[in-house]
Amino acid sequence: MPDDLDPIIIQVTIPLPIPMIYAGFLDPAHLAKWLASSAEVEPKPGGKFELVFDDDPRFASHGRITRMTADVDLGFSWTGPPTFDGFLNGPEPKTEVYVRLMESPEGIDVTLEHAGWKSGDEWEDARSWHFHFWDDRLHRFKDYMIRAAYG
Repeated sequence: MPDDLDPIIIQVTIPLPIPMIYAGFLDPAHLAKWLASSAEVEPKPGGKFELVFDDDPRFASHGRITRMTADVDLGFSWTGPPTFDGFLNGPEPKTEVYVRLMESPEGIDVTLEHAGWKSGDEWEDARSWHFHFWDDRLHRFKDYMIRAAYG
């Protein structure tokens, strides 16, 4: 629909090898250091991509991997905080997070795109919350990966 809101697109560049960065999105031990309090991942299309967040707000995202190409991209369905239950989360997740890795002169460009936003005030509020959430988490990811690699 032409009224739908634009996807959230956030990018960071990380000067590390692609396999190391890709693992940061699939390994539950890595995910627990930068994204969520805990994670359960079945690294295959259709596999679980479940995240539990103990910070404020507390919530769980019960996603599934929608697409994945090793060392290239990863997509997963997303359910947000309970605040957005009435329209965003069910009965099937309405939005998808897609991460793409591409080489660049400065390292690896990590682009996160969160799409599926509909029109309306509540959707705008949800999109705004998620923009700040993903911006914070993707920058945490970059800092965490660099610390993990170099100490």
